[in-house]
Amino acid sequence: MPVGVGKVNCVIHAQLCKDQKVMAFPTLRWYKGGEAILPDYKMDRTVAALTGYAKRKLEMEQKYKDWETKNAGNSEQAQRMRPNAGNSRPEHPGCQVSGHLMVNRVPGNFHIEAKSVNHNLNAAMTNLTHRVNHLSFGEPITNLPSHMENTLFMRKVKRVLKQVPEEHKQFNPMDSKIYATSKFHQAFHHYIKVVSTHLNMGSGGSANDINSIVVYQMLEQSQIVYYDEVNVPEARFSYDMSPMSVVVQKEGRKWYDYLTSLCAIIGGTFTTLGLIDATLYKVFKPKKL
Repeated sequence: MPVGVGKVNCVIHAQLCKDQKVMAFPTLRWYKGGEAILPDYKMDRTVAALTGYAKRKLEMEQKYKDWETKNAGNSEQAQRMRPNAGNSRPEHPGCQVSGHLMVNRVPGNFHIEAKSVNHNLNAAMTNLTHRVNHLSFGEPITNLPSHMENTLFMRKVKRVLKQVPEEHKQFNPMDSKIYATSKFHQAFHHYIKVVSTHLNMGSGGSANDINSIVVYQMLEQSQIVYYDEVNVPEARFSYDMSPMSVVVQKEGRKWYDYLTSLCAIIGGTFTTLGLIDATLYKVFKPKKL
């Protein structure tokens, strides 16, 4: 095929690889007219997969069909080199991490770092831009699959949360936020304060009430951290469990509170009318001659 193959040692030619934004070693990249055609090659590194990739690139320019026609005499070899198109995989711009961690109720951290068994990452060119789709502590109460929303526990949670003020619903303040870095070799570090919150929305205000649950609120701060060129950046999440708890309790009014308030209103109204009557009497009282 009319394809040239070249290689560059990024240890010797470090500046060239940095200018070309080579993120990992080895990197396979298609060039046309001196310009890189992204994204980089991420599929298998067998002869069949590589020749299939080259074939698809050339077919976009009709060059492969011309080359196949020219080399039709060696059809057996061409057939043997032709890969199976079903082996191709779509390119993916990044990765997605999901799951849960079982942690102790003490300060700790977890971090996300780019690693590969097939590549040595170029630490100086690592980009840790990331988006937090969902992060919470304790039993999940939002972003649940539809088959879990109608469980007994979730019905209880919804009933309680409807009565809680918005300022006490800081359960996942990082959700759907994008933490973008403008330069390579830097990453966001997140610092989270976790506060246990007891929501007692029952009429008795008891923690054992059917309308009471325990959730965890979060206070979060984030900042960009710069790394040395020999270290691979990581998205770090540090958390600290607050020794204090917040109790949000619903308190009902007794009947005598209502009666006292009613008497106070009536007494206040009577006093106000008495003052108005006395003032009008002094203003309009006929003067003696």
